[in-house]
Amino acid sequence: MIPNLLVLGGTTEATALCRTLSDNAISGVVSYAGRVERPVQQPLPQRVGGFGGVAGLVRYLRAHGITHVVDATHPFAAQMSRNTVLACAEARVPLIALTRAPWQAKSGDRWTHVPDIAGAVAALARPAARVMLAIGRMHLNGFASNPQHFYLLRLVDAPDIVLPFPNHAVVQARGPFTTADDLSLMQHHKIELVVSKNAGGTGAAAKIAAARTLELPVIMIDRPVLPDRLQAHTPQEILAWLGHSSTDLGV
Repeated sequence: MIPNLLVLGGTTEATALCRTLSDNAISGVVSYAGRVERPVQQPLPQRVGGFGGVAGLVRYLRAHGITHVVDATHPFAAQMSRNTVLACAEARVPLIALTRAPWQAKSGDRWTHVPDIAGAVAALARPAARVMLAIGRMHLNGFASNPQHFYLLRLVDAPDIVLPFPNHAVVQARGPFTTADDLSLMQHHKIELVVSKNAGGTGAAAKIAAARTLELPVIMIDRPVLPDRLQAHTPQEILAWLGHSSTDLGV
């Protein structure tokens, strides 16, 4: 049996994996949730949109003859990752997650850990400050309860909603970013506080390094707890897994 992968994408790691799969003539499709208007083009066929929960994903896997699934979604795409674990178990399709290590505080970091978005909102119930809100666009409305702050928002796509902040600026850009870029951005906007998800990896780490250099406090949103699953950290590990799991399937 020739592998036919479903790659759940949306990260720089997914992009690197798709290039590796294409270079090794491994067929598959990369799926995006549709939260970005112009996703990065991949050398594999692409689909955009949800599957319709666990049952919908099971139907997709069976209908398209998917032999392996790689979950390379963002570390905070918790519901998709949970659904994938359940769907792959039901459809008996091998699953592996291509993950990135979370950031760890270093000397000079001034982190306050919170468990989720609600915790970050609560942590901003304080006197007015100039805040870099580096959480993407999905949860912006939650911060409307703290309108006293100036919010700097860096988004891949222009906002498709009326932003709930009386005082804000939007920078439309796609990473990865350099530390020099983010130092300049924070200094230009006189940022005093950064709110960030612990995305890990290198693509979004510049803002954390810049905050460290400027000695700014960071409200760090910890990762959600996900079900146990097999994990890899590089595309090469995925290739090795494909060979091993294919053998297990009797191929």
